This record gives sequence, C-alpha cells and structure tokens, in this order.
Amino acid sequence: MINNSFDPFPTITTQHFVLRAISIEDAPAVYAMRSNPDVMRYIPIPLAQHLSDAEQLIHNFQTGIANGSSINWGITHISAGLCAALIGIIGFVRINIPNYRAEIGYLLSPKMWNKGVISEVMPAVVQYGFEVMQLHSIGAIIDPSNIASQRVLQKAGFVQEAHFKEDCYFEGHFLDSVHFSLLRNIVAGKQ
Repeated sequence: MINNSFDPFPTITTQHFVLRAISIEDAPAVYAMRSNPDVMRYIPIPLAQHLSDAEQLIHNFQTGIANGSSINWGITHISAGLCAALIGIIGFVRINIPNYRAEIGYLLSPKMWNKGVISEVMPAVVQYGFEVMQLHSIGAIIDPSNIASQRVLQKAGFVQEAHFKEDCYFEGHFLDSVHFSLLRNIVAGKQ
C-alpha cells in the first residue's frame, strides 16, 4: 500500500541542500519565483500577482500534505540551516494512490539556475518516493521547449513516454506537453 502520510514532515538532506517544509514565512521567496515570467515560462499556470497568491499556494501545499494528495519541499542551502531562505521548490504535485504513481514538479530561483541544484536534489526526492512512499512510478510533464528540464529528468533516469500535441489550453493558446516516467524496478535494477 502507498504511504502518503507526511506527519511528521520528512526533511531530506543532500550534500549541499536541505529540503524542508514550506511555511508562510517563505511567501516572499515563493512569490518571487511564481511572479517571475522567466521562472514560469514553461509552466501553464498564471503568474502570481500579489503576495497573497503565494500565501494561498503555501496554504494549498500544507493542505496537500495534510490530506496526502501532494508534498512539496522548500530547497535551501545546507550551510544556512533549516531557517535558510528558499531557493526552490520540489515535490510530488499529484499523488495517484490507486496507481502507485506521483508526478514530480520543481521551480528554482533564477540565481540558482545552471548550478546543478535540481540534479542534486531530485534523486533524493525520487528515492523518498520509491522507498518511503512505495510508489511504483514517478512521472513528469514538461513543455517540449524546456530543454534544461528535459536534461535534468534524463540525468535522473526518466525516459520520455509521449509527446502530446496541443493537449493543454493556456492563455489563448494550445500547447504541447512531453511526458516522462521513471519506474521503481528500473531504479532498483541500477543498484
């Protein structure tokens, strides 16, 4: 059976980063990312317009954790401790309990781009998904133009499953999406 109980919240540590719970105090950092057109370029979600939009998103994160439908971690530098400023977000944005599957998603502050942050933290989140949550598969959906995200997923072992043409309607345009997947038995076979 899938384990989607996140109480107490599972803090994850990698070599350079701590993945911790996101709190209302992180709203300015969340707002800075979610209101930035460069950060949100490949994500078909409206830009945050006000700090209250970030506060609502954090509330949604907390609700998802409480009801087991999603879990998001704030990415911080390990050297600054648990109260460090948020530099990114990673998590399972949708948990599909009957199918033992979850979708991974992530955002990163532009000042941290091209520094290997997501490449370092993603394997730890994937490991948590397979070993603790007992997921069978983890998916990711990206814009086909997002080459950086495609490379990060492939580096983590994800493979492309499909390229859907114009399957998403956002702000007056139909957009393509590319679906990636990683199976638990594939990861287990690499060990």
